[in-house]
Amino acid sequence: MKVLVLGGNSGFIGSHLSKSLVSSFESKFVSMRNLDWMGDDFSPNCIINLVGKAHDFTGLAKEEDFYYANFELAKKAFQIFLSSSATLFIHISSLAAIEEIEALNPLSEFATSNSVTPYGKSKRAAEEWLLAQTLPSGKKLIILRPPMVHGEGDKGNLNQLFKLVNKGIPYPLTKFKNKRSFLSIENFCFFIEQILFKKDNIETGIYHLADDETLSSNEIVKVIKEETGFNTPCLPLPKSLVRWISKVGDRTSLPLNTWRLKKLTSNLVVSNKKIKIALSIHRLPLTAKEGLRETIRSFQK
Repeated sequence: MKVLVLGGNSGFIGSHLSKSLVSSFESKFVSMRNLDWMGDDFSPNCIINLVGKAHDFTGLAKEEDFYYANFELAKKAFQIFLSSSATLFIHISSLAAIEEIEALNPLSEFATSNSVTPYGKSKRAAEEWLLAQTLPSGKKLIILRPPMVHGEGDKGNLNQLFKLVNKGIPYPLTKFKNKRSFLSIENFCFFIEQILFKKDNIETGIYHLADDETLSSNEIVKVIKEETGFNTPCLPLPKSLVRWISKVGDRTSLPLNTWRLKKLTSNLVVSNKKIKIALSIHRLPLTAKEGLRETIRSFQK
């Protein structure tokens, strides 16, 4: 099988996926910034769209930046799929397309959208556009919604929490009890491989990806301390005080604001039942805690 990956292999997910696919598939990673490759004789069976914009630690990105990367380029990628020999289009969306803050019950693929940021809204807009398109006979569309994906090279919220703990700053959120779904990059690549191997068994539609188990913020901090050996103290501040501090952070440069507090302490659980049934997956290569430990070890390199 030949696999064309749009988005290149220099990014976090692309770099891992390129290593994962090389042993079983003939793959080609290309950038949407340079379409010269379209004249090549590479005829893919599957196209994976990794193009998108997620993290903005500078605070300079505008709403139109997210919509261009996550919506307009998704449409362009789909047009490439239609004009190609590929029979399968895998679009990497995000759980943020339907929920970015909190879900008390495990989210299924049928959950109502509750996106609030340009990132989440642009991801949802792309999903809706793709699902509204007419697929030619013999072609399939798979939309994947992972929660936060972590692993070596990740620069997201988990990496920020790791840096906070490593600086010896007392962790003040121990009073908050939560459950959140994550996805290790190893398990992400495993899902992609299984879709490619069993593409005849999976139908067009949206599928949630996630590790089988959830993790709490307190568990994550504990693992970071175990893996690093740093005895960073915990500071069990009252919830009311922490919430007040986060509101101050909304108006100042404090590292904790109400948005970040919600991301660290709320429940956000994802059901991966649909895709596991479709692909006859009984267990993933890594448990949630094993994947977390692999990621923390990579941060120390």
